[in-house]
Amino acid sequence: METETSRQLRQAIERLGPWFHNFHLSEGVQTAPEHFLGDFPLRKWVEIADAIPQDLTGWRCLDIGCNAGFYSFELAKRGGRVLGIDSEPLYLSQARWIAGQLGGNLRHQPEFRQMQIHDLARTSEKFDLVLFMGVFYHLRYPTLALDTVAEKVNKLMVFQTLTTEDPAQELPNFPTKDDYPITERKIFNERGWPKMAFIEKSYSNDATNWWVPNHAAVEAQLRSTGFEKIKRITHEVYFCEPPAQGVRKRRIWEEEEWASATGESRQERL
Repeated sequence: METETSRQLRQAIERLGPWFHNFHLSEGVQTAPEHFLGDFPLRKWVEIADAIPQDLTGWRCLDIGCNAGFYSFELAKRGGRVLGIDSEPLYLSQARWIAGQLGGNLRHQPEFRQMQIHDLARTSEKFDLVLFMGVFYHLRYPTLALDTVAEKVNKLMVFQTLTTEDPAQELPNFPTKDDYPITERKIFNERGWPKMAFIEKSYSNDATNWWVPNHAAVEAQLRSTGFEKIKRITHEVYFCEPPAQGVRKRRIWEEEEWASATGESRQERL
């Protein structure tokens, strides 16, 4: 028989729905028990949790596209001071409600802000740990966003994106040269060459799915934006560390276009 507490929880969950993050609350109540990805994002978290420091005391953390805040709360449980950002007000309402349910299980309550990822270019904040998971392929301007986010990483970025490759059928990266003549076009069709598939209309009933890279393209872009150490932890998840002086020390491209797109002045880059 359902208790009054569980009934109230279910009513609140329904009022705040639909949910993409499944939380296990008291009395066996869940926010999205019929999720098409299973117990998500818990099933994704267990793949990476052991690789993230267990004690995040003193760490400033950023959760990009935080949704209802599952990852934000997990980092807060480890002592991190977390900022979760999302452009969707509904998800942030869900996150704030979940914060009230978790209460004393958190060492620090996460802060949640309504922000677009490109808004990060207009803040001076930096973070020891950045979660950039499940967002890249939803972006119309993904590499611009990646370059902006990389500027904010002090210690570690956890990057995850949908890719074109099934985990059982991954292609080895094609060994690219430093340069090719303009007459050599067939090279782009080699198996394992870095590629991004563009979705004009919709994918998985979601019109915000725009770009889907292969693994070679993911790694190439992470290197290009300036990360020094890149390690794939599991399928589609990469741990990326910047140089001690920051990613700009390893960038080989002219930054004027990026600066113009983000509104950063020349003086700020000096």
